[in-house]
Amino acid sequence: MDTLDGMKTVVAVVETGSFTAAGERLNMSKALVSKYIGEVEEKLGARLFNRSTRRLAITEAGQNYYDRILPLLEEYSELMDDMAGEQAMPKGILRISAPVTFGESHLSPLLAEFIAMYPQLTIDLQLTDRKIDMLQEGVDVVVRIGGVDESNLIARQINSYPLVLCASPEYLARNGYPQSAEELYQHTCIVDSNFRVGRHWPMVDEHGNSVIIDVASKIAVNSPRAVNEIAVHGGGIALITSTLIEKELATGKLVPLLTQYKMMEFGLFAIYPHRRYVSKKVRAFVDFMYEKFA
Repeated sequence: MDTLDGMKTVVAVVETGSFTAAGERLNMSKALVSKYIGEVEEKLGARLFNRSTRRLAITEAGQNYYDRILPLLEEYSELMDDMAGEQAMPKGILRISAPVTFGESHLSPLLAEFIAMYPQLTIDLQLTDRKIDMLQEGVDVVVRIGGVDESNLIARQINSYPLVLCASPEYLARNGYPQSAEELYQHTCIVDSNFRVGRHWPMVDEHGNSVIIDVASKIAVNSPRAVNEIAVHGGGIALITSTLIEKELATGKLVPLLTQYKMMEFGLFAIYPHRRYVSKKVRAFVDFMYEKFA
């Protein structure tokens, strides 16, 4: 083991919280991670982690070592990129996390083009609607639709998409068209439980007045695609991000409602750790996202 490998291993263990997860990030076995950590500790003459059968805890010496080597590793990566020159291709594994529906319908079809542009990259795309810890899970870039509140991350806004209030023609034929926000009280609504607003739907009328409607709902689901399907099949009125229902609106499977009101907008963000140096592979992907979705 050379010193650089030892440093990278310590950083991976600290950020992922386990030898197993660190091994997955570094593409090495748990046993080799343990060996490298032991060798670093032997060289330093200090224990970096307290180990037990149930948990792994960083020591004060371990935290101090991590804090000191992290900027060194960033400077090393920056140096290697500078020496390679601006014409050098990004390379390595790029781990991306994206929402399931957006990832399947919008991002996945573009990855072949991205890989063709950067053939030395390998993509690990992880689709999930849950909020992830980037450092712990070893993710390089998170694509998110919604808000960003983590101060230790950089969030580059790519675009913004309004929410659309909509329902199927079948539902409207049975229940009528609401003419005002207040009439939503009389309708069955489908709630996307990923939304922080939950059943409290905010909107702004044509006079600029803010209104919050506490909708009646028999169905709540944590998937935008499921909300879409339920609405298309007559399950009620839904509030869905416009980019996810373009086809349904174009074909008339869903009908926009209360268009005189302004609905919320969700931002499309590319998020990456707040560090001084941003790797070429991350910069390449964020620029690609901006080119395709801005």
